[in-house]
Amino acid sequence: MDGLPRIGVAGLSGRVGRLLREEIETAALPFAGGVGRDGDLAELASRSDVVIDFTHADTATRHAAILAEADVNWVLGTTGLSTEAQQAVEHAAVRISIVQASNFSPGVVLMTALARRMAAALPADAYDAEILETHHRQKVDAPSGTALSLGRAVAEARGQRFDAVRDSGRDGHAGGRRPGAIGFAALRGGQIVGEHTLSFTSDAEQLSIEHRAFDRRVFATGALRAALWSHGRQPGLFGMEHVLGLA
Repeated sequence: MDGLPRIGVAGLSGRVGRLLREEIETAALPFAGGVGRDGDLAELASRSDVVIDFTHADTATRHAAILAEADVNWVLGTTGLSTEAQQAVEHAAVRISIVQASNFSPGVVLMTALARRMAAALPADAYDAEILETHHRQKVDAPSGTALSLGRAVAEARGQRFDAVRDSGRDGHAGGRRPGAIGFAALRGGQIVGEHTLSFTSDAEQLSIEHRAFDRRVFATGALRAALWSHGRQPGLFGMEHVLGLA
């Protein structure tokens, strides 16, 4: 066990949390234990080197303060954070190493990298960008965090301000498509793990890339990989592109 981080899990009773425990035990890594959404994170932090967190957006600000104070690295997979919560995460990153991702699947990380390259090559005034995401019926946020990350990647590559071009509220007599907009559509049903499609459509052609997750275990193994990568890392805010060597 020498040199291996003690890994704690916030959100242990959740779907990904249960898979994380299995993966940690299968890999024979030091398991510090876990807590639920409202558990005693400070106590867990006292015996952990890194905490993997899949809980709820409402906990992010409190968790940021606790983990920064405890000097414990953080792998954050919670999505739907408010502006204030995201600022708390960034403030904590001054003191600890944080890997934050809306999706820990290597395939999604590569899809996002491709989205940047495609957006840079396909101008906004000629190619309309649309993102469709589908998830299980229990998902509470829409569009998904992954869909928003894809949209931000497209906007950044095109030199756009994301909030100015995001369009996820079409309903009724919505009028024509705004030039340069990045459109979002969300579907919910059954127990679909996660599907994302990004399309660029011009008057003459369409180019699409798609990712489908079949098993939530891909999120657990990715988050565990991020936890191991963060061990001994200097403070800062990182993403899965850093973990995979793509940054």
